[in-house]
Amino acid sequence: MPKEFSRSSRVSEQIHRELSEMIRLELKDPRLSAGVSLVTITDVEVTPDYAHAKIFYTSLAGEDHRPEIERGLRHAAGFLRRELGRRIRIHHIPELHFIYDASVERGTRLSQLIDEVMKSDKPGE
Repeated sequence: MPKEFSRSSRVSEQIHRELSEMIRLELKDPRLSAGVSLVTITDVEVTPDYAHAKIFYTSLAGEDHRPEIERGLRHAAGFLRRELGRRIRIHHIPELHFIYDASVERGTRLSQLIDEVMKSDKPGE
């Protein structure tokens, strides 16, 4: 059993690396890169049968551009999957499902709230 987990983790990590590089260097869709890489892959989860992969991403573009970025990623999914097939040596390349990862934004917001509380708790204020 641990060997399967290990292989699944290696495949997920390889997909993560390859997708990050392809999105950064090869996609020309303006929804995904307006001169800078706006999309960052945060995690990849592959099903045990390798049929599907959840690709978690975040973006520096902000909430306003999220629907646009989602459309761009869905549009690029076929190209990305085809390229993964050329780069990764597994029998079946999974279907790619892009899911927005709000944890970075939540973490930033929590950090701001903690900073505000710390400032208000200072003696003499």
